[in-house]
Amino acid sequence: MGWKAAEKLVRHWKILRGDNVMIIRGKDKGESGLIKRVIRSQNRVIVEGKNLVKKHIKQGEGHTGGIFSIEAPLHVSNVQVLDPVTGKPCKIGYKYLEDGTKVRFARGMNASGAVIPRPEILKERRKPRPTSLGPKDTPIELALEKTYDANAGIGMPDL
Repeated sequence: MGWKAAEKLVRHWKILRGDNVMIIRGKDKGESGLIKRVIRSQNRVIVEGKNLVKKHIKQGEGHTGGIFSIEAPLHVSNVQVLDPVTGKPCKIGYKYLEDGTKVRFARGMNASGAVIPRPEILKERRKPRPTSLGPKDTPIELALEKTYDANAGIGMPDL
């Protein structure tokens, strides 16, 4: 069972990984949870512990088989972010504060207009940066070496 790529992709994603959302359609309608993963190529999101389906896995080397419950992706139109003040689902808008920072805010009929904070989980990298230099990495001393100076004529190309 595979998913096809979406025909029409969502251009401006307002739902982020780590957002607290409520499912507004489907078998888990009315339940809320955190977004575990965003699949932009399919316009889908995975919500923690929701939309569980049974997956039959064949036994193989190093693992046992059986029937497992996994979280299936939901279409992004079937979830809405929860307003941090009222706790009800709302739409998301963007605005600029007085200091010039761009923030998300709750908008809609029953929304409070409160700022929706960016999830803390987005500050962590999914793949940590390597700490040691590899064979193709340039040493820092060579990268910081000044090889061009227009005033002194160093590094100027011969025309």
